[in-house]
Amino acid sequence: MGRVTERRRTIRIRDGVVSTRPDTLVAEEPLEIRLNGKPLAITMRTPGDDFALAAGFLVSEGVLAASADVRSIVYCAGAKDDGTNTYNVVDVQLAPGVPVPDITLERNVYTTSSCGLCGKASLDAVRTTARFPIADTPPVRVEPALLAGLPDQLRAAQRVFDRTGGLHAAALFSEDGELLDIREDVGRHNAVDKLVGRALREDLLPLSRAILLVSGRASFELAQKAVMAGIPVLAAVSAPSSLAVDLAAECGLTLVGFLRGPSMNVYAGDERIALHSAV
Repeated sequence: MGRVTERRRTIRIRDGVVSTRPDTLVAEEPLEIRLNGKPLAITMRTPGDDFALAAGFLVSEGVLAASADVRSIVYCAGAKDDGTNTYNVVDVQLAPGVPVPDITLERNVYTTSSCGLCGKASLDAVRTTARFPIADTPPVRVEPALLAGLPDQLRAAQRVFDRTGGLHAAALFSEDGELLDIREDVGRHNAVDKLVGRALREDLLPLSRAILLVSGRASFELAQKAVMAGIPVLAAVSAPSSLAVDLAAECGLTLVGFLRGPSMNVYAGDERIALHSAV
């Protein structure tokens, strides 16, 4: 709980001068997510906001849609021989009447900090039916200049990154560019799950007037998480994948990549971007 950073001894070499000093590193530990007591997934994450991470993961899997769907989220006993709780196992208990998905070996997946959800039987299994179709009325309309200023806000709010240089971040902004929430994690998909899970627990879903900004690239999984949370605009400071673009076009998601200052590429959903010149 809250073990965000750790200290390790390191040998520094600077211009041929060798010295020894401690360095601050981002923590990375496994988190097992259980559903009604049964193992569902393991993710490598930065400890902290674990309940939100688990809830957000279940939103993206189509299990949860509102805080009322959750009866409880608790830490389970850890794996240490002395009985000490490692705070690396979370159990989500569904509220009565909430359908329990079929937890098979195919769903008992391993999620890495770099690639996101792995082990799905097929692409079709990942294309989960959205609980919140993206139908923003009136439609969100975003000026390119507003988008251009979001990465600086994201970077300024990355407190742990300043100490470690090793964390991804995801942030929610209002359509007016106000920073609503930001989460950091060793995996960008975990950072998004933490945002979505916090929104679920505060009864804010769907996030139909929000802009999601992620550090790094926009993968298919991140696009899926945005769609499942009802977010109309996803922006990334790096490139999207081809499947992310396909999913965005299919589901009505506005997808912006290579967001760097006033430069950006709009890959899907350009009707939400206030373009003032012919394209």
